[in-house]
Amino acid sequence: MSMKPAMSGEHLVLRYGKTLVVDDVSLALEPGRVTALVGPNGSGKSTLLRALARLHRVDEGTVTLADGDAARSASLLSARQFAQEVTLFAQSRPAPQGLTVREVVAFGRHPYRRGFAGLSAADRTAIDRALRATGVHDMAQRPVGELSGGEVQRVWLAACVAQETGVVLLDEPTNHLDLRYQVETLDLVRDLVDEHGVAVGIVLHDLDHAARVADHLLLLSAGRIHASGRPVDVLTAENITAVYEIAVEVALDPRTNHLRIDPVGRHANRTARTADTPGEAEPALHTPTREDHQ
Repeated sequence: MSMKPAMSGEHLVLRYGKTLVVDDVSLALEPGRVTALVGPNGSGKSTLLRALARLHRVDEGTVTLADGDAARSASLLSARQFAQEVTLFAQSRPAPQGLTVREVVAFGRHPYRRGFAGLSAADRTAIDRALRATGVHDMAQRPVGELSGGEVQRVWLAACVAQETGVVLLDEPTNHLDLRYQVETLDLVRDLVDEHGVAVGIVLHDLDHAARVADHLLLLSAGRIHASGRPVDVLTAENITAVYEIAVEVALDPRTNHLRIDPVGRHANRTARTADTPGEAEPALHTPTREDHQ
């Protein structure tokens, strides 16, 4: 049975000036579930996420947060109240000069602090937990200005974790990260959901990443929902080709049980043609046998 949404948007209409960007979109972020928003550039996915985070005006429709058995309008909360319930990880954030990693992660505790009061024991515990969860604990005393772009990305992600909210919104959190930290970031998202019951809304460009991390997926096209549901039901060759206007092949990897999405470009058959050329065939893969080790 579906749980009561921690956050929902109903019939949202969003514009930039007179330009319609999102047209009558509804979505629900449920505790213990990752909802991924995917679609081509200009489909409205990041604008939709920013509207949920109160960073983009809602022209029509409502954004609500759970309040026990009732719901309350997100627009009625103070900035402090909202920040105690919803965290946003934005696409680009600066590398603050003159601050250490720990000091930046401590920004996540600002919604809980009063005036010029120092960090409480609960604040310090949350900061340490976030540093370890995101793999930046060993660099806690380093100046952020000395870090790489990918490291700064993880520091800001740690600040979001330290905020300890029931709803986490992430806009392209794997951008600027190498392969290892892309995977670790997606694993961290799953940890927030599976271990802490957080409701996550995440925007991703990489469809393989979306298939890997999401429980529910919205495929957007020109500001409207083209398809929604389980990743395996939404990320079909038919849907992807219709929205991205490129042929794709979609298959379920029997070893990992993950979807594999392969775009079919103009040079898709280059390897096959090369293999058919005499003297240029690629070597066959060899699976080691017991005899190979004797």
